[in-house]
Amino acid sequence: MAHLREAGVLAGCAPCEAGGDGLAHEPGDPGHLVETLAAVGAANLSAGRLFEGHVNAVKLLALYAGHSGAAEWREATACGALFGVWGAEGKAPVRLSNGRLSGEKLFASGADILDHAIVTTRDDAGEVQLVMVDRARLEGRLFPDEWSVSGMKATASGRADLDGIEIGSEDLLGAPGDYLREPHFQGGVWRYAAVQMGAMRAMTRATAAQLEARGQAEAPLQAARLRRMVTACETARLWLHRAAGLVERTEAQQEDAGPAMLARLTVEREAVTLMQEMDAALGAASFATHHPVERHRRDLQFYLRQANPDGLGETAIRRLRESEATARAWYLA
Repeated sequence: MAHLREAGVLAGCAPCEAGGDGLAHEPGDPGHLVETLAAVGAANLSAGRLFEGHVNAVKLLALYAGHSGAAEWREATACGALFGVWGAEGKAPVRLSNGRLSGEKLFASGADILDHAIVTTRDDAGEVQLVMVDRARLEGRLFPDEWSVSGMKATASGRADLDGIEIGSEDLLGAPGDYLREPHFQGGVWRYAAVQMGAMRAMTRATAAQLEARGQAEAPLQAARLRRMVTACETARLWLHRAAGLVERTEAQQEDAGPAMLARLTVEREAVTLMQEMDAALGAASFATHHPVERHRRDLQFYLRQANPDGLGETAIRRLRESEATARAWYLA
């Protein structure tokens, strides 16, 4: 993440009017955002997950930060501060009542390095309200060591205890319910699928290199496996560029969330196929701790399980049927 900050990638997500390149929200070339997410994911999936969270947070600021105090947040994005979004609830869901938070978040990605966290809460009316909590107010409340999993370890997605943090009007981001508006809620799932595609590409390159080194690249069975891996990567790319082009346009509509969800689910299917082909091609040697594909495989297997893909599939079809025109475009009417 330090390299991304030094290279200006974090600051580039900031809105143009704040001094950034506008990469996170309605970029001039959505494909550039797809490929940037993929490039980070190809290098390291944990870094990709944190970068995607930063993109998500900066987009939420662009969409919903309307009060005068939000200028400070925008300035921070342009200076390369790292933002994230924490939504997963713990045993005590986070609530906002009488200007004070209660509860805890699980899977608080980047708990040890974020500068600012956008936290989802429920207000007294049960509506989702976004609040901004900076690093200074989280001192002694973060437990990244509790993140004990086999994959995505470096995200340090431990628990965050938010009990008792005071929230003023200047800490509120948007109005109650804004966070769930489409196409920028579930419609944003294409972004982490782009990160996952990056790992798919990295594993394909590593497999090709290994087979070449073994003198097996043109063996019929191995060539067939490589062909299926290449096809999986290209299928993912086509779906993701289409999804980004729809959701990231200025005139994006609620129903555009449907194709984005389908893209995420397609990438999952193609990633599983790719790893099966890779395992068959490389054999047991690729499970050695320091093998070029071992961390990518372990991280991607975990990352693909987030979040609730079965529920996402049901919602995707519902979204595609919301208008007659969309249903016709997707062969449902």
